[in-house]
Amino acid sequence: MIIEKELKISAKNFYDKIIDSVVFDIRKTTGKDVTRNQLKNFEYIKEFSKINRAKILIEEVVPNRVYQFRTSTTRNDFTVRYEIEELAENRCKIHYEETMKSFGFMQQMNDAVMGIPMGFFKKRNFKKMMEMIEKSA
Repeated sequence: MIIEKELKISAKNFYDKIIDSVVFDIRKTTGKDVTRNQLKNFEYIKEFSKINRAKILIEEVVPNRVYQFRTSTTRNDFTVRYEIEELAENRCKIHYEETMKSFGFMQQMNDAVMGIPMGFFKKRNFKKMMEMIEKSA
């Protein structure tokens, strides 16, 4: 899934919002205080429920330009990448890309069937999230 969206917010401001959220999630999940400089290659386990958890690996962090992380479970491997392009002082373009690799034939079939309707809702929710970030700046 690829989404591109222009926002009325600086690239730095958008990047700061994303990274602040990441640092908060790491602190909430692990109890560790990490700095922005420690994010690249940082890995932690996040529990979503008693039986669902995932390993999160922050793969790339380029200030005001790129943020990429990988979420791995026993069923899937998700990669999410934000590329931020400064257009003007208070305008940027966000290129969001999400890829998923499913493990096992049945999981691949399930993901293929569910991918179309879920993709619509994911795109809609992503655009709402971008608007909320834009308004909070």
